[in-house]
Amino acid sequence: MPAEKPHLNLVIIGHVDHGKSTLVGRLLLDTGQIEEHLIKKYEEEAKAKGKESFALAWVMDRLKEERERGLTIDVAHRRFDTDKYYFTIIDAPGHRDFVKNMITGTSQADAAILVIAATEGVMAQTKEHAWLARTLGVNQLIVAINKMDATQPPYDPKKYEEVKAQAEKLLTSIGYKDVPYIPISAWMGDNIVEKKNLNWFEGPTLIEALNNLKVPPKPVDKPLRWPIQDVYSITGVGTVPVGRVETGVMKPGDKLIFLPSTQPKGVIGEVKSIEMHHEQIPQAEPGDNVGANIRGVSKKDIRRGDVAGHVDNPPTVAKSFVARIMVLNHPSVITVGYTPVFHCHTAQVACRFEQLLKKFDPRSGEVIEENPQFLKTGDAALVKVRPTRPMVIEKAKEFPELGRFAIRDMGQTVAAGVVEDVEPREIK
Repeated sequence: MPAEKPHLNLVIIGHVDHGKSTLVGRLLLDTGQIEEHLIKKYEEEAKAKGKESFALAWVMDRLKEERERGLTIDVAHRRFDTDKYYFTIIDAPGHRDFVKNMITGTSQADAAILVIAATEGVMAQTKEHAWLARTLGVNQLIVAINKMDATQPPYDPKKYEEVKAQAEKLLTSIGYKDVPYIPISAWMGDNIVEKKNLNWFEGPTLIEALNNLKVPPKPVDKPLRWPIQDVYSITGVGTVPVGRVETGVMKPGDKLIFLPSTQPKGVIGEVKSIEMHHEQIPQAEPGDNVGANIRGVSKKDIRRGDVAGHVDNPPTVAKSFVARIMVLNHPSVITVGYTPVFHCHTAQVACRFEQLLKKFDPRSGEVIEENPQFLKTGDAALVKVRPTRPMVIEKAKEFPELGRFAIRDMGQTVAAGVVEDVEPREIK
């Protein structure tokens, strides 16, 4: 079996109707992931409904109801390959799902394509998505200036320059550097693999730009953080916690502390052996989903949501923390005292809003109000939060993987955020 190509998670973001799903369909088609005849079939169906230009998007939106509405509802994960990488696409219908995926699942996006229609330029959601991607730690960005076939005159370089200038202004203001701005037509297939009608453009095609992305280094040099997903007690073996190593390296013989665990000071055990896919491995690295046999702890000592680290650098148990959040979808308002469930790594803990410190403009990040009385959908804010029971959470700057969270209430994601500072609990 040849070694897998390096893998990158890619999220496609941008304003509604700027062509995200069509671009995904086009990428899958032009990299050979789907057959031309399927597209033909979809094109005929779409024509019959008078929605011809949605055909490529239909590759992604296979739900009948979505076809009728011409909108993306479901979040789809699709794979495609370039000669250099294999990509998992997270197609983000609206920012709520994009955020939920970014924070909970494994889809820690390594890069984003921000789609902007040349015909409309930078819109409200373009700004919000860009800001959110930045807040959530997506450091690599490609801008696809789409619908170049629809400019007047078609494929107009002036229109490209104009939209590029708008996008550049926005992205520089929120801290993105070295962003490629690529004119494309997802619908016609220009400048995805070949320049076609965009041969006046000197830069890379979209596929070349994707090949220029970098695989982020594995955080092996950071202290170990291993959030626990499940704990098994295996006869003749012992206690086996299972989870994905987020940072650092774990080896047999290591002494680990599990926090917050059922003991006030955590529990300590020694790694006897590590298994991945039912095979013993000499060490576990970031991204590895492993089970480890731990000597000296019992199944009842640890539970899902605990985090293991080396005894000389234990995970941080928070008494309180300060976070930057974005309210995505709240039916009324958030005030001091609100206590929803925070989902962070594998932990789910109810946390109380203690202080609303500042409100930001979500499009520029500037402070617009100190100590606001309440927060509503669309607001970005700095807040102080207190977990109702011990939980491990870290500063996003130090451990991004353990410093991001989603806030859920009433069966939906109401907000999302990143941890700026942690006040550790004192252990008596």
